[in-house]
Amino acid sequence: MAEDFEAAVEQGLRLSKRVYYGKNRAVAPPKTPSDMDRCAGDSYLPTCPMLYAVIADPAIVDNPDMPSYQPYVHGRCDPPALIPLQMNGVSLVVDCYLETAFVTVSATWRVHCVMGSRSCDCRLVVPMGEQGSVLNVDVEVPMKSYSTQLTTTDNEIGDENAAKIAFLKPHIFDLTIPKIDGGTNISVKIKWSQKLVYRAGQFTLNIPFNFPGYVIPAGTKIPKHEKIELNVNSGPGTDILRKTMSHPLKEQFVRAGELSFLYNSDVHSWSSRDFVFTYRLSSTDHINGTVFLNPPLLQDVDRRHVFCCYLFPGKKQSEKVFRREVVYVVDISGSMRGEPIEDTKKALLSELANLDPQDLFNVIAFNEETYSFSSSLKQATSASIESATQWVASNFVANGGTNILLPLNQAIEMLSDTHKNSIPIIFLITDGAVENERHICDTMKTQLTNRNRKSLSPRIYTLGIGTFCNHYFLRKLATLSGGVHEAATDVQSIELRMGKLFARASSILLANIVFENLDEVDDLEVYPRRISDLSSESPLTVWSRYRGEFPTTLKVKGTLPDMSSFSLNLKAQNAKEIPLHKMLAKQEIDILTTEAWYSDNKQLKEKIENMSVQNGTISEYTHKILLETERIKTTADSDTVRKVSTKKVDTRKTQDSKHPRIIARDNNGVGFGNLSATKENVPPGPTNPNPGDAAEVFVRGASSCYSKLCNDCCGCMCFIQTCSKINDQAAILLTQLCASLACLGCYACCCSGDG
Repeated sequence: MAEDFEAAVEQGLRLSKRVYYGKNRAVAPPKTPSDMDRCAGDSYLPTCPMLYAVIADPAIVDNPDMPSYQPYVHGRCDPPALIPLQMNGVSLVVDCYLETAFVTVSATWRVHCVMGSRSCDCRLVVPMGEQGSVLNVDVEVPMKSYSTQLTTTDNEIGDENAAKIAFLKPHIFDLTIPKIDGGTNISVKIKWSQKLVYRAGQFTLNIPFNFPGYVIPAGTKIPKHEKIELNVNSGPGTDILRKTMSHPLKEQFVRAGELSFLYNSDVHSWSSRDFVFTYRLSSTDHINGTVFLNPPLLQDVDRRHVFCCYLFPGKKQSEKVFRREVVYVVDISGSMRGEPIEDTKKALLSELANLDPQDLFNVIAFNEETYSFSSSLKQATSASIESATQWVASNFVANGGTNILLPLNQAIEMLSDTHKNSIPIIFLITDGAVENERHICDTMKTQLTNRNRKSLSPRIYTLGIGTFCNHYFLRKLATLSGGVHEAATDVQSIELRMGKLFARASSILLANIVFENLDEVDDLEVYPRRISDLSSESPLTVWSRYRGEFPTTLKVKGTLPDMSSFSLNLKAQNAKEIPLHKMLAKQEIDILTTEAWYSDNKQLKEKIENMSVQNGTISEYTHKILLETERIKTTADSDTVRKVSTKKVDTRKTQDSKHPRIIARDNNGVGFGNLSATKENVPPGPTNPNPGDAAEVFVRGASSCYSKLCNDCCGCMCFIQTCSKINDQAAILLTQLCASLACLGCYACCCSGDG
């Protein structure tokens, strides 16, 4: 899908050369990438919010203000070309709360490449940062407006043939606005949330904001305005230190735990790099944290209070971490063939090389059967790592089906007698769904409950590849064991996500974390129910719903790597200025959806639906729809008419129609797995479209190629040269096609009486 998109943009940029900007030297056409840039590996995937004209008929491409003579183009673009629209203004507003950022981008584009008498669809494509989640999109054009909305699956959601709201990639939102006239100005406001990345004690916000040169309007006199506003709130009792940023923002104010910056100026060109902001929080050398409280919202589905506890690893990254006993359980079924298994091998071999000599490990590969590197755990010596590397290279061959329970049972058995000061970990990596997933969860829960209390119980870290696996099953396995779940829904992100998961497990500072003094709190529900371990790679977020009075101090206890006890008292602070409900909405919905899948609880599903609609956060039980609202002209009242009767003015006014129309829809959740795709060993990633029969392929390809030739102004000679290079079979087919068309023409002529 991404490759098709890039090809469509490349063709669109060729088509855009048809747009005539006049002979005025002050009006320079927008710069387009050269063939050399393209060969150097430049991608046409968006690096900022972009709007494209969807061009199926290349003949409509022209300057709407300055029509010019253009040679007529025969044929159509199939698939349609995408011409990037020129942008007239952009505003970026970011509100950061702890590790969550809420981003609003407002921009104005113009359909500069379509005749004023014609129209085209416009495609909005929005790349987002870490764990981005679209909240809302609003679009304004003359006499119409469009907005996204979440609705429950039980509601009427319009025409089944409505366009689809989708994701070009897991982090790139994709939406099409229909039938916009040439020369129209389009105002768009996009809102999304994303996570800040934490590394080495530093938070980093990265927002895609790198605009290519070809979206700069042609002409030096066209005003271009750019605004960037950044607000940071880390909560009361904290200080923000060591700030760095990519853009020249001016500091507006500084208060305890709060910062505000602004950049607002006319510019010659748009931002040519991502917006990056990094900062540190004041902290001690050792583990520390903070607790924030929020009252229930009036419109909240859950009328309980919220508390959120953040634990930070502290400055000393060299603190002692737990010794590990690790079993890597890796899916080698037939669907893993190609890129998934190769990237998995690379990440696994890199992880094996990073094991400490005192760690113990083993590797289990599975399809319908299991294949173990060793019958027991091996110490991570250089010799055993080399042997395991060779074993992985020869045994990771993708074929067969998927059986997850058998290798998990073997891994649990291998970790049945771990050392007292070691933390046992199972890494489960799979791209498939299986029928007995709830039974697997029950089995693992029983085995973990019956564990020897003298040693730490195994943590199950899970990585789901693609969308055919059931990510909620994998999340349930992780949460019931105190592990972590990662999703590599984009196959290209396997190495990155596996590396992140391995790094978090290899740097655990505090295990068996519990809250000690919450027994008196009413109706308490902690998320996740079993608290994960604290790692130097990431802060730990735990939150809860409760009723009644919260203690003034929260007591946190855990176990350190030397098996000694750790305790920490955190003062609870009311923080009404931090929207905890909004910040935690996605995490809460994900965990509740996991429980709803596991228990098949109808009331819980209804609660998730309501939370999703209330917070604008997508879920498995809601649909995102695009509503079109038309503005209709009405006659002004009689007093207004009398006041303007002496002037020649339009006495009509506009108002929104009462019945918005649903024109696009989709369920943007990842789903609960695909058993049939797993059984058929369908590789993860976008499915290949039906190629069609040979004649359809030839006609579609020929029209596309001819259109492309005309777009490059190559003329008939290039077409003749191209035809001279086709093989004999294609030449025969082309001759037969032309002869058939000629016969049809003669037949039509005879029937009309002119022959």
